[in-house]
Amino acid sequence: MVVEVGSAQDGFRRVPDRETASRRPRAPYGSTARAAAGAERAGGAARRRRRPTATSSAARVLGLDALRALAVTLVIVYHVAPASLPGGFLGVDVFFVVSGFLITTLLLHELSTTRRVRLREFWRRRARRLLPALAVVVVVCVLAARVVQPDLLVGIGRQVLGAATFSTNWLEIAAGQSYFDDTQPVLFQTFWSLAVEEQFYLLWPVLLVVLIVVTPTPRARVRVAAAGAVASAVAMAVLYAPGGDPTRVYYGTDTHAFGLLLGVAAALHASTGARLLSDRAARWAVPVGLGGLGILVATLHDDTAWPYRGGILAASLLALLLVARCADATTDEAVSGRRTGGVRLAEARPLVWVGARSYGLYLWHWPVILLVDAVVQAQPGTVLWWRGTAVAIGLTVLASAASYRWIETPVRRHGFRGTAVRVRAAIDTFGRRPVLARTLAGAAGLAVVAAGVVVATAPAVSQAELAVEQGQAMIAVQAAATAQDGSDGAEPAGTKADRDGSTASGGKQGAKGGEKTAEEPADRPAMRARITGDQISAFGDSVLSGAAPALFEKFPGIAIDGEPIRKWVDAPAIIEAADRRGEIRDVVVLQFGTNGGFAWAGAEESLDQILDLLGPDRDVVLVATVGVSDWVPSTNERLDQIAAERDNVWVAPWDDVVRDHPGLLHADRTHPNVEGTYAYAKVLKQTLAQID
Repeated sequence: MVVEVGSAQDGFRRVPDRETASRRPRAPYGSTARAAAGAERAGGAARRRRRPTATSSAARVLGLDALRALAVTLVIVYHVAPASLPGGFLGVDVFFVVSGFLITTLLLHELSTTRRVRLREFWRRRARRLLPALAVVVVVCVLAARVVQPDLLVGIGRQVLGAATFSTNWLEIAAGQSYFDDTQPVLFQTFWSLAVEEQFYLLWPVLLVVLIVVTPTPRARVRVAAAGAVASAVAMAVLYAPGGDPTRVYYGTDTHAFGLLLGVAAALHASTGARLLSDRAARWAVPVGLGGLGILVATLHDDTAWPYRGGILAASLLALLLVARCADATTDEAVSGRRTGGVRLAEARPLVWVGARSYGLYLWHWPVILLVDAVVQAQPGTVLWWRGTAVAIGLTVLASAASYRWIETPVRRHGFRGTAVRVRAAIDTFGRRPVLARTLAGAAGLAVVAAGVVVATAPAVSQAELAVEQGQAMIAVQAAATAQDGSDGAEPAGTKADRDGSTASGGKQGAKGGEKTAEEPADRPAMRARITGDQISAFGDSVLSGAAPALFEKFPGIAIDGEPIRKWVDAPAIIEAADRRGEIRDVVVLQFGTNGGFAWAGAEESLDQILDLLGPDRDVVLVATVGVSDWVPSTNERLDQIAAERDNVWVAPWDDVVRDHPGLLHADRTHPNVEGTYAYAKVLKQTLAQID
């Protein structure tokens, strides 16, 4: 498919076709002919002396590889250690701006030289660039997940379909899968941004031709692209619901296209021959761009409203500033033949190397991180975790380098057929080793077939989900049995005076809340030596549900109320309802930190409200939160502080147990596995023993 474009106002050099050129009248021989020829030569020289622009040639734009390297580094650090770089997800937006600028630049170059856009050729080039590496990542990681951790294959059919149809973002939105829920690891989660870019690659060439046809001037086209970027950013801000899951506005092509459109606007402006930045702005572009991005990636958190109501847009504008500086630097070098110090730094070999392989690094890093985590099973910050992280990064670099060398580059240069011919020729060079060649070819085909079988037979739910469902079923059975007995076995509040025994001598140590005085307040009677299950009420989320079988075994008669998705802000209503029914016992266990901890607005106030409702005559055990989110450490620190402030509040150090004993969690790195449930019950028993 070829689309031709030509207009007196299109801003591009028009190239006459052969028929028009053959009809051009010849100049008469003689002085008039020589004058005409001289004028034509002068005109040609003038055209040659015109200032080149970033879109006037197909040459590589200087510094864009450095921006790609910066973008992929931010994303990898964010996924490895989100607490250290909470805004690292903005690296994706740097990619978007670069892609919008570069793709539009290539299309404009083709238009300026041929007056046409060969759509099929454009899409073929994109397919050569993207699909081979993507297919290899899918096949290899699906097979590896089947061996390492089958839980990572939950929903894999939807993920593979999204990768094959460039629709990952919309399929994940339809499935209700959250990008920001660390308790639900998705093997190919990062493919959402590739889907957005691929949708852009499919639609934008056609829209660009339409834009050129219907708009009168290049400046009008710039305004249209800028207006589209503003509309997309406004849609993200308006559709974002504070306190809700922002996945819809983050994944949506409509709400997250402004970075691409800003890059488009810059390329359209550069096509007019004008500089993107003034001399004064050019001097400040790099420090302002890099400094501003540094501040944003260090301070922005994905669980606040600021990223979706201006933060991501601000990062895109800063990235645009850097892209504009790269485009102007490329033009300056074409004119003067000299490079500035900043350009030489941006073109340093390490940065260019990483930038050229940024696509492979982005494809491989997330599934490799999940696979290595499944093997290592260590909590963030531990020595074992750091070793696993180093291994994951090393494997990512090796895999992306191999992909670039033996998959991406050959297909991009020679096409699919050309590469297949060369591969066959290479196999033939084995000569006297045809068995080895056939074995390698057969192994590759077998891997593809095996990956298809794995996808077709992947589990529908994870082991963590099954454990939670089994725990909830056991909770329901226990509640029905209690109701049939006509009593929940609860002691009325304030019945501790009926207990015999006394506290042990010496100071008692809160599990994480610090030293607590051995002297009980006058209005708190002494407790007996051992707390039994019929004295305990436990309220919480899916972690509590998953641990229910071990808790029922360790504490016969315990009352458990646990359901998934509960948060601290939900807890007051649950506790108040149980209090009205007279079902709260003398020892209360609270586990509500799994889903957001204290990151939700009002979470700490909700806990204070609960503790006030329970009063000083009950002992309250807060179970420490476990997970890989950046808010987990601060949540547990706050739990320790609350326990230190109240004599009747204790913390069960579940996070310490998981950190010191790897292998206690499911693949989601949050819920305890079978062994972990018994460790969970054990740490709760140890905490209750300290209360005794």
